[in-house]
Amino acid sequence: MTTYRQAGVHQAGADRHVERIGPLVTSTWQGEVVGGFGGYAAGVELPAGYRRPVLMMTTDGVGTKLELARRTGNWAGVGYDLVAMCVDDLVATGARPLALVDYLAVGRLNPERDAAIVASIAAACRAAGCALLGGETAEHPGLMAPDQVDLAATALGVVEFGEEITGDTVRPGDVILGLTSPNLRSNGYSLIRAVLSDDDMMVFGEELLAPSLIYAPEVLAAIAAGGVHGLAHITGGGLPGNLIRALPEACRAIVDVALLRPPEILSVIRKVGDIPEEELWPVFNMGIGFCLIADPSAVPGLRQALSPHEVTAIGEIVTGERGVEMRREPHRRRRSSNPS
Repeated sequence: MTTYRQAGVHQAGADRHVERIGPLVTSTWQGEVVGGFGGYAAGVELPAGYRRPVLMMTTDGVGTKLELARRTGNWAGVGYDLVAMCVDDLVATGARPLALVDYLAVGRLNPERDAAIVASIAAACRAAGCALLGGETAEHPGLMAPDQVDLAATALGVVEFGEEITGDTVRPGDVILGLTSPNLRSNGYSLIRAVLSDDDMMVFGEELLAPSLIYAPEVLAAIAAGGVHGLAHITGGGLPGNLIRALPEACRAIVDVALLRPPEILSVIRKVGDIPEEELWPVFNMGIGFCLIADPSAVPGLRQALSPHEVTAIGEIVTGERGVEMRREPHRRRRSSNPS
């Protein structure tokens, strides 16, 4: 006779895991949440004040940064990586994050590790003002090694119809504001693992596993302050691959490389791997986690709204072929001929 337990699935352990994470999940709930913990689904009411609400959704994961977390046993920050990847994608459209559901897949349940992961997700949701409605923890014996973990989430947001930020209003003369990222967030870890030895990754593990910042609440405040024409979450693809998503035709983003301050760990990675500079731009954020494209006259108010994040004017929009140009030398601002 063969039992489910003998096949590697620990049903009693799964029940204990759900009981353990219940308070963590419900700690993110506010009055908009509908339903109870442990049901088949939960809901969230639309906030008051929207005339024609548009629901926006996005999904993402942590990626191969999880492998470094597995090797070091440091799971305290992966929830911030997960939530940031989702809610900062939402806010890049102008949407307010409302709710998130997560998916945690493991080779074998590990009560302390799995609770630490959910605790980090819940903490990040509280920081983002986003309810963690629930999720799924799935044990996959035979498909995954006992200590393997994968993590993904889907987030829901809302924006008023017609107030989505698409970049259509971006124009020559706009300034590009960069929100500093003191770490690598959750991108480029496949390259990192390809060039760093296991010993190197253990030495630099704390820095490499530093959790992502969450920009959504302050970006929403900046949108409310006015003058924001375009937004870009700087994730996979780096500055060139993400700023272009906020540009209309005939607008070109010029970024002054001299104004960027990449994290020090990138110097180590580049040296050890003998990585050419041009290979870094589409892989890493180079010290900028989020960009706002805005009217220059709005910058003082935006800086105030974006506090406590460090804000740097890293470039401008000019007339030209749609694209992103990384300039190696500072340039003099061009005067826009575009009428206001």
